[in-house]
Amino acid sequence: MDRFIERLKTQLKLHRQAGLYRQPPEIFRREGASLLLAEGRVLNFASNDYLGLGVSEVLRKQVARNFEKYGSSSSSSRLVSGNYSLIAAAERAYARYFGYEEALFFPSGYQANLALLSTLFDSGTVIFFDKHIHASSVKGLALSPAQLAGYNHSSLAHLRKRLERGGEKETVVLTESLFSMDGDLLDVSGLAELKDRYGFLCIVDEAHALGVLGERGCGVARPVADIAVGTFGKALGLFGAFLLLPAIVKEYLFNFASPLIYSTTLPEAHAASAIDILALLAEGDESRRRLGEISLQMKTRLRSAGFTVQGDAHILALEIGNEQKALEASNRLREKGIFVLSARYPTVPLGKAILRIGMTALHSEEDVNVFIQSLKEVMEKI
Repeated sequence: MDRFIERLKTQLKLHRQAGLYRQPPEIFRREGASLLLAEGRVLNFASNDYLGLGVSEVLRKQVARNFEKYGSSSSSSRLVSGNYSLIAAAERAYARYFGYEEALFFPSGYQANLALLSTLFDSGTVIFFDKHIHASSVKGLALSPAQLAGYNHSSLAHLRKRLERGGEKETVVLTESLFSMDGDLLDVSGLAELKDRYGFLCIVDEAHALGVLGERGCGVARPVADIAVGTFGKALGLFGAFLLLPAIVKEYLFNFASPLIYSTTLPEAHAASAIDILALLAEGDESRRRLGEISLQMKTRLRSAGFTVQGDAHILALEIGNEQKALEASNRLREKGIFVLSARYPTVPLGKAILRIGMTALHSEEDVNVFIQSLKEVMEKI
C-alpha cells in the first residue's frame, strides 16, 4: 500500500511541475452567463450551454414536471425492463427532427462513442480518423478490433492519400463537424466528394453543432454522415447523449453493445424532457442568431487586439503554447472575474495550450469588452 501511495504522489508532483495538474474550483451555482464561486461572481466563458437552455426557466419547469410525473429512475437496463415506450417515442422524434432513420439514447456522450466504436466493426474494417477527435472516440477506437489509421487534422488531402491505400477492406471515416478544442468546422462538401468516390461509411460527432448550427439547429454534417453523435448536455440543456443512425445499426447495438446492454437506461422523465426540448430548438432561431453574432464579435475583437485566435463558430481557441503560461493566464483571469478554460495536454497537443473560449447566446457586448480588457491586462503581466 505504501509503495502504491508514493507512486501516486510522485505522478501528481510531476503533473504539477509540468503545468498539467487539474483542480477545478467548487461552483456554488450558475446564474445566466455567470458562476458563483467562493471568491465571488465570475463571467463564464467555459460553458457548452450555447443557447442558454441549461438555465432556461421554461425548460427547468418542464423537466421538473416530467420528473414529478414519471419518477427519478428507469431502474433497469434498456434490455431488461427499461425499454419504455416513451423512450422509443422520443428516439423516433429525434430521428425525424434531425433527418435520420433512427436514434438511440445514452447516459453520456462518452458512453455513446464507446458503445458505437467498440462494437460496430471487426478486423476486416479500416477506420480513418481525424487526429483531433474527442477522447471518448479515441477510447472507443482503442477497444475496437478494426485497423486504425489517423489523418492530419482537417486535411482532406491527407485523408485522400490514406483512402487510396485502403484496399478492398470495409472503410470508415470518423471525424467531428465542429471540433471541440480547435473550433473549426468540417469541410462537408469536400468530404462528400471523397465519400462519393471511395464509398466509405461516415461517422460524424456533431456534439458541438447540433442545436446550434444548420437549419433549426440540425447540424451541418447530414450530407455526409451515415451515423451522427449528438449530446443533450451542451446546446440542448439537459444531460445524456444520442446516436442518429440506420435502423439496422440500432438493432445491432441493442444486441452487441456492452456499454448499452449493461447500463441502467435513462428514465422516462428524461425522454419526456427530450421531446420538450425539440419544440424549444424549433423556435430557437433568435438565440442561434444572437450566438453567431456575439461569437463573431469576440473573434474579430480579439484579432484586432493582436491575439491569435481560431474558430469558425461559437468555440474559439486563443493560442498560448506553454502549459504553465496558459494555466497562469486562466488563474489571473479568474481573479479578475473571468472564468475560462486553459486547455492543456492531453486535451490538446503538448506545447499547444490554448484558452478555450465557449461563447453562448447569454453573453453580451459588455461581456466581450470585459473579457478583452481583462485579457490584455493579464497577458501584459505574464
